[in-house]
Amino acid sequence: MHDDELGYEISANILEESLIGYFKDVPVPLWWEQITVRGLVVSAILGCVFCLITHKLNLTVGVIPSLNVAAGLLGFFFVKSWTVFLSKLGIWSKPFTRQENTVIQTCVVACMGLAFSGGFGSYLLGMNGKSYAKLGPDYPGNRAEDVKDPSMGWMIAYLFTVSFLGIFSLVPLRQIMILKYKLTYPSGTATALLINSFHTVQGADIAEKQVACLGKFFGGSFLWSLFKWFWSGIGDSCGFDNFPILGLKAYANTFYFDFSMTYIGVGMICPHIVNCSVLLGAIISWGIMWPLISTQEGKWFPANLPSSDFGGLYGYKVFIAIALVLGDGLYNFLKISVITLQAIYHQTRNDQHLPVKDSILGEVAEEISQEEKQRNKVFLEEGVPFWVAGSGYVALACISMTVIPQMFPAVRWYYVLGAYILAPVLAFCNAYGCGLTDWSLGTTYGKLGLFVFAGWAGSNGGVMAGLVGCGVMMSIVSTAADLMQDFRTGYLTLSSPRSMFISQLAGTVMGCITAPLTFWLFWTSFDVGNPEGEYKAPYGVLFRTMAIVGVEGLSTLPPHCLELCCIFFVAAFVINIIRDTAPKNVSAYIPIPMAMAIPFYIGAYFAIDMFLGTVILFFWQRLSKQADVYAPAVASGLICGDGIWSVPSAALSLAKINPPLCMMFESVKAEIEKYFQSPPPPPQ
Repeated sequence: MHDDELGYEISANILEESLIGYFKDVPVPLWWEQITVRGLVVSAILGCVFCLITHKLNLTVGVIPSLNVAAGLLGFFFVKSWTVFLSKLGIWSKPFTRQENTVIQTCVVACMGLAFSGGFGSYLLGMNGKSYAKLGPDYPGNRAEDVKDPSMGWMIAYLFTVSFLGIFSLVPLRQIMILKYKLTYPSGTATALLINSFHTVQGADIAEKQVACLGKFFGGSFLWSLFKWFWSGIGDSCGFDNFPILGLKAYANTFYFDFSMTYIGVGMICPHIVNCSVLLGAIISWGIMWPLISTQEGKWFPANLPSSDFGGLYGYKVFIAIALVLGDGLYNFLKISVITLQAIYHQTRNDQHLPVKDSILGEVAEEISQEEKQRNKVFLEEGVPFWVAGSGYVALACISMTVIPQMFPAVRWYYVLGAYILAPVLAFCNAYGCGLTDWSLGTTYGKLGLFVFAGWAGSNGGVMAGLVGCGVMMSIVSTAADLMQDFRTGYLTLSSPRSMFISQLAGTVMGCITAPLTFWLFWTSFDVGNPEGEYKAPYGVLFRTMAIVGVEGLSTLPPHCLELCCIFFVAAFVINIIRDTAPKNVSAYIPIPMAMAIPFYIGAYFAIDMFLGTVILFFWQRLSKQADVYAPAVASGLICGDGIWSVPSAALSLAKINPPLCMMFESVKAEIEKYFQSPPPPPQ
């Protein structure tokens, strides 16, 4: 679940100052002056850091919050600190502008975006031998021929082949999206306001305090991860990650607190309703459903099956989770499609602006009218020629039709051609809907491609064709929406569209190299994909299973699983309908099915962490008005510190240096079981 619904709270004074012509007398640098060597170096460093963090989140639970605030904040801090340092040495350096800050932000987000859309925690892992082995060679439709294990060479080549199509697909439509339709792209707008605030006097002072706060919690999180390592011993049953703080019975059902700073931070960033939905899903699944279904062992499914056998309880966990995800995804796909079509219809019929409300700009329309003219001028003057976008897309499509069938023999060239003919239409729908609602449905379009291409290819390579088709569609659609968000950010910061386009290309190049390298660090250092380990990589099996369902149909489900899947699929639809039709004060308390689905398969432990994060934020917001200013910095520090610990942890693992201590509760558990099983002692 990639959280694109997050807003950023900014001081009202800073917001007003940045909107009412604060920069009206500041000259706008030319597009090539906005792209600097120092900016690219900072982008590469931050891109590597955020790729590590994204992989860690992807390979553990899969909940990835928006880290745009941290990226913008750290980009500002590094370059600003460098210019101040040089000035103290008496060395002149080029002034740091908001346009350069925007370029860095765009570059970093493009780089770390590939760690998600590149499929390292989803469809690419669905191809590997571990996912095949989890399902088992006897599982219907699970063929050994549909296996491709990760390697640096083909992953980098694959990303270079498919990751640039989305950038070229919608460039010609940027004027229509941003100027004619006036789509707000809320996350892009919030990022622009954040960057604008950094470059005001008051905003720079707050940014320095936020960075200091981030640094403190970064250090604390890193040191806590180091402390936890000393107690984690050998294997997966030692340490604070397996601390039965809620009792041994709850621990057996994955209800325990694992002292993860990462997911406490994620809980502080994600909206309260997301965290509560995750906890509710954990209670429904691991607290009620799985214990009840397990009592049917020997009736619904054979007894004494391995814990990872899809013919047993494991199959119910996976397929019911898939049903919830697909139900929520299909509903939102239909909803966004209807909103998009209605908006286009009204725009075409009435030739009026879309009904997109921008209250902030409306309140100060008179003061910013001149600034808006300047924005339009910059946005129109330095664009990307249509022939560049068109020829680039055609050339990349031809390369893909040649290269992808060589990498994946099951994928025919005409599958790729069909994907690239359809992709711009879906990319437009996703980018348009994202501009209206701030929802990017990249993974939903990817799953749609998965089922289409798996069914098209059939039993002869359909699983691999479906997974590759999922990757192609997900990459193009996600990148196109990200690019339009960046154009909106650039529009509000007076950054040239040409510099935005080039920085997106530069960030994508960095991501094509950095994302596989950082993933390889995890893959070679840890037991990725082990259901009992730290890096469970849960979505690899889910995506492979969906591809098999696309080929084989629903005959692969265990008994009574289809009925349960239908119930939860319909429930996801109904819950979403109620959320969208209920009054706002009621809908705010209705859970989100997609968030509820995450713990169904993975476990309940991370829901405890996220709920603790949301409780901390809730009371902080009640006690202090500063919470909204500093909470993103605190949360980002917790996430980054724990994420960066992955590097020394991987180095220790590769050097075969094991933790010196093991803290576990097996003996306590054995004593308790012995006590309850033995007869009471005779009276004295």
